[in-house]
Amino acid sequence: MDKDNKTKRIIDVNELRVTDVPIVGGKGANLGELTSSGFPVPPAFVLTTVSYDYFMTKSKITPRIKAALAKIDPKSDDTLTAASKTIRDLFNTYEIPADLKREIKDNYDILLGGKKGFVAVRSSATAEDLPDASFAGQQETYLNVGNEKDLYDRVRMCWSSLFTARAIAYREKQGYSHMDVKLAVVVQKMINSEFSGIMFTVDPHNGAKNIIVEAGYGLGEAIVGGEVTPDTYQIEKTGMSITNRHISTQKWKYVRGPDGGVLKQDIPTDKQKAQKIPDSRVLEIAEIGRQVEIHYNKPMDMEWCVEDGRSYLVQARPITAIGSSKQETISQAEAAAEGSEVVLSGLGASPGMASGRVCIYDQSMSLDVIKDGDVLVTKMTMPDMVPAMSRSVAIVTDEGGMTCHAAIISRELGTPCVVGTGEATTTLKNGEIVTVDGSTGSVYRGTVKKKTEAPAAGDSAATATVAVADVSPITGTKVMVNMSMPAKAEEVAKLQCDGVGLLRSEFLFTNYVGEHPCAVIEEGRSQELIDKLADGISKVARAFYPRTIVVRTSDFKTNEYRDMKGGVDFEPNEDNPMIGWRGCSRYISDSYHEAFICELKAIKKVRDELGLKNVNVMLPFVRTIDEVQKITAMMESVGLKRGLDFKLYFMAEIPVNIFMADEFCQYCDAFSIGSNDLTQLTMGCDRDSDILGKMGYFDERNPGVKAAISQLIRTAHKYGKTVSICGQAPSVYPDFCEFLVEQGIDCISLNPDTFVRTKRIIASAEQRVLLKAARAQSQCCKDCQKQN
Repeated sequence: MDKDNKTKRIIDVNELRVTDVPIVGGKGANLGELTSSGFPVPPAFVLTTVSYDYFMTKSKITPRIKAALAKIDPKSDDTLTAASKTIRDLFNTYEIPADLKREIKDNYDILLGGKKGFVAVRSSATAEDLPDASFAGQQETYLNVGNEKDLYDRVRMCWSSLFTARAIAYREKQGYSHMDVKLAVVVQKMINSEFSGIMFTVDPHNGAKNIIVEAGYGLGEAIVGGEVTPDTYQIEKTGMSITNRHISTQKWKYVRGPDGGVLKQDIPTDKQKAQKIPDSRVLEIAEIGRQVEIHYNKPMDMEWCVEDGRSYLVQARPITAIGSSKQETISQAEAAAEGSEVVLSGLGASPGMASGRVCIYDQSMSLDVIKDGDVLVTKMTMPDMVPAMSRSVAIVTDEGGMTCHAAIISRELGTPCVVGTGEATTTLKNGEIVTVDGSTGSVYRGTVKKKTEAPAAGDSAATATVAVADVSPITGTKVMVNMSMPAKAEEVAKLQCDGVGLLRSEFLFTNYVGEHPCAVIEEGRSQELIDKLADGISKVARAFYPRTIVVRTSDFKTNEYRDMKGGVDFEPNEDNPMIGWRGCSRYISDSYHEAFICELKAIKKVRDELGLKNVNVMLPFVRTIDEVQKITAMMESVGLKRGLDFKLYFMAEIPVNIFMADEFCQYCDAFSIGSNDLTQLTMGCDRDSDILGKMGYFDERNPGVKAAISQLIRTAHKYGKTVSICGQAPSVYPDFCEFLVEQGIDCISLNPDTFVRTKRIIASAEQRVLLKAARAQSQCCKDCQKQN
């Protein structure tokens, strides 16, 4: 970040980079990064957070905002709405200071070349577009703003949209402080879009490495808001060819009004069902997206538009939530075999399956009508509806595509979602029971049951079936869960699991701290860092108590640390961060030593001050015995010493962990296999490589990888140490589960959404292993009898 930028109230987008998130928010920083890298972005300037702070200081409304927030009842959406109205009215009461207005006008005139024209005014929050939360639609955007007075009003409305009911509720759920998040405003030359859409550089539904382009007529707000169902194209990255397409019907579009703003306009009948843009344009847009992904070195989500035959990007951000193609589904054919009636079909936008009572919602209602466990059915979701979406077990919409608001938020919440059904609000009835399959895009009448289950005598199909999640077999192998979001702990703890085998500290930093730990320490806020980390850990430990919690200390890579607020001042550039300065090598360095001590003190606080002794520690990327000895000394210096109620785990994800397992066993109580990294490093295969992945090189079932796992289990057991696995292979490959059970794995830790299905696979594998052993013993006895 340019140090001069920290004091500027307005900055041209050309001067910005992705590291400027703290002063211009995610949207502004990414537009600056794209512009400086030569991508087609409309010109813009940004009112920085310095402008926001200046307005807040001059208006003196902060104490009154805090007072309004203090009156919120988290269980009532109506109190959220009331607090939001109070706060937004405060912003409307005060004018922008005159000197700041003059500065805005000067930049506005330069942007439009002194001529009459239109701009888009877009909110850009400093917690926006983070790796773990999309904040999709949380703040506001105003299109076709055509004069100075409207511009000033829209800037204030963007600032105040930091306190919409949806934004307040979302921050509460994600654990962000209301007063720590600030808002910048992007003022961008308006593109009068003939066509527009959204693009993901991986499939957001299942994580497949294809580019997804959605396209529609007119301004992009209709697609972003889920008001229309766009055309959807799937582009295979290697050959850049269209491999699948879905052409939708679009009857209207948004266009610029005579004096600005937006109007709905009907589309001629002969164009409603036509392909919106030609294949050549689809591939041109996809190639821009591919290049953006290469530039950022991560999957990206972009908004694009076309005016006068030229394509533009108007927004880009890292993808924040991706479904998994490996999650549990019940196929339509299997459900039909049990007599389940498919009443609706649409696009499966967020995988998983759930049953519940239909609640049909329209915007004239209070969100309080949507209760815990309801299936939310609506024409389309709006950002205001996030609190109700978080209470719903599933979501079904009439309109929308794979990248609409409902799809993005559902994936982030882990809620099954079907969009673009066309008729959900008219076909379904309030109060009826349905099952939503977000993987296949089907909605079934009643509660879908397994083939082996039958209704009890006298019960109806809608009430008598046993939910899939209710059946959890007993296994000899411990089965635990992986956790990232403390806000989900109470819900996940209801699973019949043995505890948490992996609590990732990285998500505690992004959810609870939001800054690079060294930046926090440099400002003298070490205790604040400790307290925030302890708060996140304790939420999980308390929810699962007395079951074991294994906290893996931070395993960010340098590029991920650089993206954090203040990170650029503390992180080097590495060509290959995946095998760079990460894990234990970071902890023992002079530059990160104190930050790691704060992590340890947070764990110590949870265990001793809060009394949650079920918390243990796991170290990632352990390369040498020297590292282990130094880190053990650091742990003991804060009072964390291995004993009966405190265990130290090592991740086993590097071949050296296998070859030197005898030595490593002397310094730990257990190992946890990271199958992704272990496969990558054993096979010399970049796990993100499209080419090698398609050629089958990255596969945990490779004999070499399996040999490494077998060797580790044997060695660890020789020394009385346990071995678990926290990679995703067991939930993807049933045969791999059986292999682990055969080798005597002690524990398997799974993502919550795969827990029920995979635990059954583990139980089945145990039965097969026992049967094999019994047959072998029987054959041995027969052989002995023959010899005698």
